[in-house]
Amino acid sequence: MQDADLFMELAAIAGVFVGFGALIAVRSGGPSDPLEVAPMRMMVSFAMLTIVAALAPVALGRYDLTDHQVWALSSALAWVGFALVPAVSARTPEYRVAWAMSTAATRLTLGAVIYWAAFALYLVVLMVAPIIIMLGVAPELEAALYFTYVVLILLGAGWALLGLVFAQRRPASA
Repeated sequence: MQDADLFMELAAIAGVFVGFGALIAVRSGGPSDPLEVAPMRMMVSFAMLTIVAALAPVALGRYDLTDHQVWALSSALAWVGFALVPAVSARTPEYRVAWAMSTAATRLTLGAVIYWAAFALYLVVLMVAPIIIMLGVAPELEAALYFTYVVLILLGAGWALLGLVFAQRRPASA
């Protein structure tokens, strides 16, 4: 299996994000503000999905499967995981409150339009890329598409961490 080392490195980087999530969760009794809890859950969820997506082709590559089968099965697993993360998160009260708070605070500015357009493009790519791989539309690009897919999931975890950092409460002044 080509690029097994790269996938292992991506899994290790994602493991660091999970560690950050654990550290944040245990500090001072853990965050309770929905604007902290929702991005932390997304960060840890995307990091865990990155680990699963990165390790899937490495594990499947050990079996007597064709390259297409490895990429297609890995894509199916990652696609289902990516679909489940927001579906499960959306059912939590913290996520619903955080979504309501962030959309209520959003003004229609050029920056907001660009942000939401980029976010929509990100979601479309993460939903369509695995389908392209599973269907075998571009067999010569499957390895590159899948690697890019895993990197994009990892970037989603990083984006959630960035959101968490900016959502941190400031200490009360004396």
